Amino acid sequence: MGLHASHVVGEKYIAAIVDGAQALAMLLPALGERQAPEDLFAHIDGLLFTGSYSNVEPHRYGGHASAPGTLHDAARDATTLPLMRAAIDAGIPVLAICRGFQEMNVVFGGTLHQSVQTVEGYDDHRENKEDDLDQQYAPSHALHLVQGGMLQKLAGGASEVRVNSLHGQGVERLGNGLTVEARAPDGLIEAIGVSHARAFTLGVQWHPEWKHAGDALSTAIFRAFGAACRDRMRIRTGSAAAANAHV
Repeated sequence: MGLHASHVVGEKYIAAIVDGAQALAMLLPALGERQAPEDLFAHIDGLLFTGSYSNVEPHRYGGHASAPGTLHDAARDATTLPLMRAAIDAGIPVLAICRGFQEMNVVFGGTLHQSVQTVEGYDDHRENKEDDLDQQYAPSHALHLVQGGMLQKLAGGASEVRVNSLHGQGVERLGNGLTVEARAPDGLIEAIGVSHARAFTLGVQWHPEWKHAGDALSTAIFRAFGAACRDRMRIRTGSAAAANAHV
């Protein structure tokens, strides 16, 4: 921080992986083209793409220039976009949250609304930054789950749950090969899967990592992700038992 550039990840994501997925969390630095995605695959069993205050650069999906003051992270884009596609193609479990969800859509050729609240027909999905964190991350709208989808199965067959909402961007055009797992009441896509994925692959627009143990769906998401990572470890190591996966 300050004068020295840093690669960081929030404690809430680490806790959700360690305690919720029961896996070992490791930070991958945003090295862009200096790191070939495939070089990592012999050492990891899953990938979590976290949220961020930065937005995907609009030139990545043919969007118009961002509003003044919009935060971007070119190094992250150069790292995560090729890494996510390569990982999914290689059968590595992927969980993508908020910005990660938006990255997933861009990776498969989709586009983004840069300010959902300005698009006619959509609600304002942003948090009130004046509120304390518990209020910001409290459930704020219903989520309609697609019948028969993976997310509905994780929700125990429920057709509707409630989730938090802390985002300004959203899916405009869905990427090729992506499937809708859930929508907000205004119709905005809030969860997606990848039709050809060989392993657990899920993108969610909300933040299930926040106090994950106190929410049934969040708990189920991280348990399923952790189980998929351990399956991947058994394949990677040829082991019949994998106590700890690496994410």
